[in-house]
Amino acid sequence: MMLNDGFDVQEMTRLIRHRRSVKPVDMDPGRVVEPGLLMELLENANHAPTHGLTEPWRFTIFQGDARAELAGVMQRIYRETTPVNEFREDKMLKMGQNPLLAGAVISIGMARQAGGKIPEIEEIEAVACAVQNMHLTASAAGLGAYWSSPPLVETREFVEWLGLRTGDRCLGLFYVGWPKPGFVWPKGLRKPVEEKLIWRGELRSS
Repeated sequence: MMLNDGFDVQEMTRLIRHRRSVKPVDMDPGRVVEPGLLMELLENANHAPTHGLTEPWRFTIFQGDARAELAGVMQRIYRETTPVNEFREDKMLKMGQNPLLAGAVISIGMARQAGGKIPEIEEIEAVACAVQNMHLTASAAGLGAYWSSPPLVETREFVEWLGLRTGDRCLGLFYVGWPKPGFVWPKGLRKPVEEKLIWRGELRSS
């Protein structure tokens, strides 16, 4: 089936169902993700739907040595903000490793509209749509991608370190990288959509 302007529904369906989360541990840390390709991801993110055209997404790209800086900041903030009874050494270790395993890490920020006319939930939803655009583009290019949202990204310390304003939020980190050689792309598993819908006003053939 062809959509307007020649777009193919089957090809789009195949891409959507092919998209999977690929964690940093399965990425090849020695293979660079070209800046032009990262910009393609971000430009597609920039075309997400947005109520009132507020375009609330804000991104910071960490590549090269900046990944180690990000890892160090995450570990420091985790140590400083986590109650002693909730602190886990394995989590802190992973925060120091994951950014170095990915070719790039993109922070996912949400800039709150001045005056707050648009409800915050709608701005969050817009950013989520932007991330989906990035993830689909990454999958189409053969990249692995993973949206991570550890609690520390919501801390004031981390939000301010990213340069976001009061009222803005960080909704997570988007890890991007080429899969390791021999990596087997995960299969998508979903329960039937019929279990999750109510269809009212269904048209029936006579």
